[in-house]
Amino acid sequence: MIKWLDRPADYQAVWQAMQGFTAARTPATADEIWLCEHSAVYTLGQAGKPEHVLNPGGIPVVRCDRGGQVTYHGPGQVVAYALVDLRRAGLYVKEYVAFLEDAVIDTLGDYGIRGCRKPGAPGVYVPMPGAGGELAKIAALGIKIRSGCAYHGVALNVDMDLAPFLGINPCGYENLATVDMARCGVAASLEDAGGRLARRIAMLGRPAA
Repeated sequence: MIKWLDRPADYQAVWQAMQGFTAARTPATADEIWLCEHSAVYTLGQAGKPEHVLNPGGIPVVRCDRGGQVTYHGPGQVVAYALVDLRRAGLYVKEYVAFLEDAVIDTLGDYGIRGCRKPGAPGVYVPMPGAGGELAKIAALGIKIRSGCAYHGVALNVDMDLAPFLGINPCGYENLATVDMARCGVAASLEDAGGRLARRIAMLGRPAA
């Protein structure tokens, strides 16, 4: 099931709801994908180091239980929270991470944007416009596995104020460039980009046609 949460979505409330949903799951519980647009917030994953928050400038900082370092969520970014049973899908964690990255890359491809991976740095990257091939991050990924079930997910930058990324070392990398679909020359609505991404994630565990 794919559903949009009320916007803007409070990060703490959504995180607690994901934990509750996952704790209450049974082997028969259907997977869900929650799409949302958050109010401005920095989140620190389990491995997150506070020193990577350089200048929060009044934006709240929340330490959470996903993997990874620090990232920013805010208006103009669609977050797809994938609440999925990996055991039922027959996937290991690395395979699942690759699946989520592929879902983003394929979604970007719908709009003519060439997304790629960057070795040792989870997420999806694109050539920075006008920067001679330098890669910039367009989607961040972080998950949590509990009893074989995953929650958290992936955040895709659609059309947003990128300035808050300057207040952190995104994903723990100093001077990591970030970009959104709008700066790649694509005018897409949050609803369309989120819907396309969610439909691809929803193919998890289904046989190929």
